[in-house]
Amino acid sequence: MKRLISCTTSEMQQLSGKDLKASIQASEGRVVLSEVIGTSQPMYPEVTNAEMATAFGADLILMNIFDVFQPTVNGVTENADNIVDEIKRLTGRPVGINLEPIDPHAKQLEDLSDLPIGRTAAEESLKKAYELGVDFVCFTGNPQTGVTNPEIESAIKRAREIFQEDVMIIAGKMHGAGVAGEKGGEIITDEWIEKFIQAGADVLLMPSPGTVPGITVEHASHWAKVAHKKGALVMTTIGTSQEGADQATIRQIALQNKMVGADIHHLGDAGYTGLSIPENIMDYSIVIRGKRHTYIRMARSINR
Repeated sequence: MKRLISCTTSEMQQLSGKDLKASIQASEGRVVLSEVIGTSQPMYPEVTNAEMATAFGADLILMNIFDVFQPTVNGVTENADNIVDEIKRLTGRPVGINLEPIDPHAKQLEDLSDLPIGRTAAEESLKKAYELGVDFVCFTGNPQTGVTNPEIESAIKRAREIFQEDVMIIAGKMHGAGVAGEKGGEIITDEWIEKFIQAGADVLLMPSPGTVPGITVEHASHWAKVAHKKGALVMTTIGTSQEGADQATIRQIALQNKMVGADIHHLGDAGYTGLSIPENIMDYSIVIRGKRHTYIRMARSINR
């Protein structure tokens, strides 16, 4: 299996969910994932936010606020009937979406949002995501959504039955998502890590140290070891708008995540509305894999 950081677009297009996981694992902690919001106005109208993130070094594109029944990506003017395929064509990258496992019985810390079914991890949404041809799905919670760990576990089980090994599954919480008892250092436990992996998760999602109160390098390193021993990969996340922080902060978070043992490094979509600050994607990438791999990823034509 060729490592993802060395794959051309044509090679990436051949990867199943199972193969994508193996290719990421072979990259030894040097894969960058950029989360973008397609419904936001692009940073520059001439290109989508996904294209901008790709140009600055992202290996994987994760679409947030994505309704599978009413998919919208501002800046897409062609092939709008199959937006996932079009984003893949424009970026040359594996593309995934966030779907949210809502818990109607969650104990709320704040008023929660009402989401359309196409943004949730309902069975019909999972089937539609599969039809759209996503390469991976991420089960997590945006702010004020009421996503809980028990519902994430249930969503993983439903998805694995539908996707089989064709789609990679990422699961976990970046922050509390408006729920009491699942925030800060309580956001994840060894027990939930094991449950997610047993349910069929390929990648455990957890907050980067320094992005959520109480999450330290020591905590995250322990959780990463638990996940790795169970055969899962680890994605550390910046889901608290710190993707819009200064260069020194981004570099510190990147080095800490490398020490933690992250296989995938996630940068969120709120540096600017709908996109990390592009320079922060590049700076983060340089920290974890140097200018060589960063510049090659940025420069390599998607036609290769």
